[in-house]
Amino acid sequence: MHHGYDESPFNPLPLVVWALVLPAVASEAVFALNSAGFTGGGIGLRGRALELAAYPPEMALRMWQWGVMVWDQSYRILSYPFIHYGFTHAAFVVVFTLALGKVLSETFRPVGVLGLWFGCTIGAALIYTTIAALLPGIRFAPLVGGFPPVYGFVGAFTFLLWARLGQIGGNRMRAFSLIGMLLLFQLTFGLIFGGAGTSWIAEIAGFCLGFGLSFVLVPGGPARVRRALRQR
Repeated sequence: MHHGYDESPFNPLPLVVWALVLPAVASEAVFALNSAGFTGGGIGLRGRALELAAYPPEMALRMWQWGVMVWDQSYRILSYPFIHYGFTHAAFVVVFTLALGKVLSETFRPVGVLGLWFGCTIGAALIYTTIAALLPGIRFAPLVGGFPPVYGFVGAFTFLLWARLGQIGGNRMRAFSLIGMLLLFQLTFGLIFGGAGTSWIAEIAGFCLGFGLSFVLVPGGPARVRRALRQR
């Protein structure tokens, strides 16, 4: 057999990317089995999972106001991206995570990919909570689903395009075309079908965090940042 003829025509996805989508895939499989009556606990399994995993900003605001920390609820700031409102919601998150995660893993180390995902997850929730505190007259829905960290991946992908266009002397603003199209699609979808809600705030925050974190998490990034600081 000639060398290379037995290689797969498809590039395998890194394990770190599979690890990020596995909780969503597994939970959707359990919800599907539950709806079909193959598991116990009735039809409301997804609803109970949402109650346990969602991140309500009011909870963090109350803890801040009362000066207490309820540690047994703090996991929510990490759990909310892995449970979704429905199969379609989860499918979009999984597809985007797989596609963008594969591209990013070609540049970022596994720890960098994880840093992007969880950094954007936590940071987007904190920014969402801060804005909720500044706008007490508006009800901010709990965060559910993986779009904030997915938008963080979009931000990191935008950073790579932005850096590449800078190297070849291209127009760096072209790098932001993907986020522009996504926001336009989301706005159109919300206007037609309603239910736009407030989660877009966390998604925009995730994008900005993903773009900003890339300066540090990309290989060689910390040294580049230190050089830039010394030059000031």
